[in-house]
Amino acid sequence: MRAGDPTLEPSLAEIAVQWGRIGCVGFGGPPAHVALLRDLCVTRGRWLSDEQFERALAAVSLLPGPASTQLAIYCGWRLRGPAGALLGGLGFVLPGLLAITGLAAAFLSSSPPSWLRGAGMGAGAAVAAVAVRAGVGVAAPIVRRAARRAPAGRLAAALAPTAAYALSGFLGAALAGSWLAVILLACGAVEVGRRRILGVAGPLSALPLWRRLLDAHPGALHRAPRTPLALAASADPGGAAALAWTALQLGALAFGGGVVIVPLMQSDAVDTYHWMTNGQFVNAVALGQLTPGPVTHTVAAVGYAAAGVPGALLAALVAFAPSFSFILLGARRFERLLVDERVQAFLGGAAPAAAGAIIGAAIPLAAALSQGWQLAVLAGAGIALLVLRRGIVEVLLAAALAGLCAALLGASIPR
Repeated sequence: MRAGDPTLEPSLAEIAVQWGRIGCVGFGGPPAHVALLRDLCVTRGRWLSDEQFERALAAVSLLPGPASTQLAIYCGWRLRGPAGALLGGLGFVLPGLLAITGLAAAFLSSSPPSWLRGAGMGAGAAVAAVAVRAGVGVAAPIVRRAARRAPAGRLAAALAPTAAYALSGFLGAALAGSWLAVILLACGAVEVGRRRILGVAGPLSALPLWRRLLDAHPGALHRAPRTPLALAASADPGGAAALAWTALQLGALAFGGGVVIVPLMQSDAVDTYHWMTNGQFVNAVALGQLTPGPVTHTVAAVGYAAAGVPGALLAALVAFAPSFSFILLGARRFERLLVDERVQAFLGGAAPAAAGAIIGAAIPLAAALSQGWQLAVLAGAGIALLVLRRGIVEVLLAAALAGLCAALLGASIPR
């Protein structure tokens, strides 16, 4: 809040209504969410200054998980404390969650009509192009920052580590999705070690990003690698514990934006636990892009495929819990995050790997397409997104319309 002026504080009711409105109209991904939150909190409400908002955005960009969701939660926290964080975050998340759960019920029913399957297959065909567009968008500022830091005449050498991390993420997503979380963490660890050797980062003991936020509970960090694995191993294959572990990885390890959840999720949902077919998965990713709010909502469609509405709610609860926890437990430490060289070093490795992973996800997503007409839709979507720079939502809607038309014209629409 500005200068401690209580007259500029929104009420909790106003936070619930205004953040809920953004949750309902927030189509277009993180750029649209940030613009809506800035307009509300800075321009119209005048509750935060430009500088406060920019620093909030910079702070949440250092965290794993959906940055726009964390920004909504953090703005609520800045204005009305924990109650504002909870109300703002829930208002932002719930509309899209309800929408995608309803759509998942329709698309994943035992006998959806052919026109609906065609629309889903059309939108799903465009998802590989969306992944490339998103990955390039994440990678571009990373490369620019690395280039600005490069000594004169040593641009190639300065960019080599960034390129290596991006390639590691690309190959992990394309060929070894089940290991992607390990690859992201390893790239961050390697970069901290590299900068430590060069004398520009702090001790290696501060490697995990969330340790800086949750250092009041150090034992939890050492238990984390074992507890979820033990839960999943003790449960029936594909049971609630496995679903919770999949969702937790998405919420706690998705460095680089929400789209990086796609390769993290595809391996578990399709290959390991067989909750969905490849075709159903790409349809679910398309639904996550078409509904308002964060792409992380896609996990609810996976949860629905695994265990119906309870599974959708469980997956969403576990996936979004880290975002709420980071803000509620660690928001007071955010200013330190912005100047912590160890945090910057960790993201110097993890963020390029995440960008590479998003692009690499296009390979299994494209390989999941089963019909020739879907490849034509993918080619058209690639041109629209990467050459003509059209909006993601409008391209996905056009692809869905193309799929609907294909179904009505008698194209093959497998169940």
